[in-house]
Amino acid sequence: MDTIAQYRQQIKNVLENHASHVWDDRIQAQIIIDAERDHYQLVYVGWRDSKRCYGVVIHIDIIDGKVWIQQDGTEIGAANELVEMGVPKQDIVLGIDPPNLRQYTDFAVN
Repeated sequence: MDTIAQYRQQIKNVLENHASHVWDDRIQAQIIIDAERDHYQLVYVGWRDSKRCYGVVIHIDIIDGKVWIQQDGTEIGAANELVEMGVPKQDIVLGIDPPNLRQYTDFAVN
């Protein structure tokens, strides 16, 4: 299996893991994958009483062979989970951090 195919599977595993931990049966966890363009999201959708709940919890893209964390609302951090699965830190970009601050992380700048 090539590297990009492995990254795709590892990203799906992260999304599925978090989708399985929804704490409220009124909230639906939706995994949205655009495999052609390498966009991956976990979205929460639902209602709590009369309040609408909607939000992107995780958004990850693969851009030029690197895994870009665009949104991460998890406690452990999707980047950390991907590293534990074998994705090298130099192939992960924390897109949630400003470009001028990425150099101070252990992850890729871009």
